Amino acid sequence: MKARQAFVALLTACVVGTTVWLVFFSSVLGVRSVEIVGNLTVPADQIKRQAAVADLHPLATVDLGEVQGRVLEIRQLASAKVERAWPSTLKIEVVERKPVAVVPYGGKAALIDRKGFVTEMREVAPPQLPVLRVDRPGPADPTTVAAIKVIGGLPDSLLARIDEVRATSPEGISFRLTSGRTVVWGGADRGADKVRVLQALLRRTATVYDVSSPDVVSMK
Repeated sequence: MKARQAFVALLTACVVGTTVWLVFFSSVLGVRSVEIVGNLTVPADQIKRQAAVADLHPLATVDLGEVQGRVLEIRQLASAKVERAWPSTLKIEVVERKPVAVVPYGGKAALIDRKGFVTEMREVAPPQLPVLRVDRPGPADPTTVAAIKVIGGLPDSLLARIDEVRATSPEGISFRLTSGRTVVWGGADRGADKVRVLQALLRRTATVYDVSSPDVVSMK
């Protein structure tokens, strides 16, 4: 009886040992593919290179947090989720930052997203994005944050008519339209009311439209 129990114990230990070896140390359950999901403009090959997971590395021992950290060094990405997909796939699901404006910087165009983060630098600004001029652009700058909030709340029909957004303070936001006319917007409050009033005012000829207080507007 004791011999049988010893044999069963030995057999169990062998099975467990083999399983541990297969899962944690061998290449049998190693990474054979990296699946990228959610990328639209960032190439999948770039994300895979940044993930830096060696082929056939045991899937069970891949440090998901470290991989996520490396992937998020790509500044066009807002978030990344890394998961194991057994038996041999590492899945990386990303969300890209969407640029909403262009900030001139050193002769180049810095594309920024809705939080004020630079997504990429370009030699030439995309024509569909408005130029944003602020003194201290960045995600921690209240003026930048307010201006981006205003831009994000504008309808496409109005946004297409804006050539440049200038913000001297969170309450000092103005637009220069492609027609050369100026809109004094004020702060980021009451955006819907300001849009409604401005769209009506633009049917009338003027060079400056002040909708900073949508209840009392003026034109020059």
